[in-house]
Amino acid sequence: MSPHEIGLYASAAVVVGAGLRTLVLAGLTGGSGHGGSASGDSGPGEVLAVVRTALARRPRVTLALFAVMATMAVVQYAVPGVVEDLMRRPGALSDGQWWRAGTALLVQSSGITQIAFNLSALLVIGAVTEAVLGRWRTLGVFLASGVLAHVVSLAGWAPNGGGDSVAICGLLGALAVTCLLGRSTLGVTAKDIWPVLLIPAAGTFLCLLENNHGAGLVAGCLIGLALALRGRELPPQSVVA
Repeated sequence: MSPHEIGLYASAAVVVGAGLRTLVLAGLTGGSGHGGSASGDSGPGEVLAVVRTALARRPRVTLALFAVMATMAVVQYAVPGVVEDLMRRPGALSDGQWWRAGTALLVQSSGITQIAFNLSALLVIGAVTEAVLGRWRTLGVFLASGVLAHVVSLAGWAPNGGGDSVAICGLLGALAVTCLLGRSTLGVTAKDIWPVLLIPAAGTFLCLLENNHGAGLVAGCLIGLALALRGRELPPQSVVA
């Protein structure tokens, strides 16, 4: 395994671990949550409690995105050539096929494993993000960070491929920044929330490796920061009541 691959896998592990912590913190307000505390573990029970309650609120944008991606997963196997028609392709920007930066979100070029992972991640991260940021902010972050990451990919980082994991990374980045900026509302200390800082750090590192998931993470973080600076963000809400 090359140093580059080691860096990628290590970054993925960091993002997953810090992401679970972020989901739990997003479900806290005033230092308390369902069966846990601000300084508690990000165990499966805590994460499931947050996600279950977020889903119970019927996150319409997340469910709509999930339905679209699930439908496209069926289509790409039922209709040969769909993936090739919509995914990123080398030279697409110079050929005027800029629209591939958007359509690449709709197909999963790595097949069934990518489909299963991305659908699960979208449902979990999307539901919690929507509970905290609201419907239209969630949709905006998903589309903006996803398209931007695919533009960067088409420009040279990874000109061949497709998937919505970069947009899901954008949701996680925006959620992380919201938790960091609202930690006083969440009732946690800097010591409790420091793992969340690993998300923008991992995004920056992945960008140095020219990995498009880093672009999605950083874009989401910057969008979350912009929302906060412009006073348009919603204060972190209690996802778990």
